[in-house]
Amino acid sequence: MKGIRADGTPIKVMAVDDSPISRKMIKKALEPEGFLIVGEAGNGKEAVESYPQFQPDIITMDVTMPIMDGLDAASMIKGINPQQKIIMLSAMGDDDIINEAKSRGINDVCCKPFKAEEL
Repeated sequence: MKGIRADGTPIKVMAVDDSPISRKMIKKALEPEGFLIVGEAGNGKEAVESYPQFQPDIITMDVTMPIMDGLDAASMIKGINPQQKIIMLSAMGDDDIINEAKSRGINDVCCKPFKAEEL
């Protein structure tokens, strides 16, 4: 299984998206692969505030969200932990957004809708 480490422990994921349906789709894609969803947030501000509590190995982060967008939230989380792995999820495959995400230290970008194997 892709979501299990060599020592048998699951890789912990935090799903950040303002759409409950999208968060459910992320869980549905990752849990069968052995990943453990340790937390969810509905906007960037919630993600930054709850990040220390969840301590995920990977964060899936939507770009467009109310209160604080995913790019700003990712920058703030990278300020707390520069090694944090973040996968940006975007409905827009716009090169400008992808380049901005990369410039902020985001590890990868996956366009919505996504297939489980892409994520």
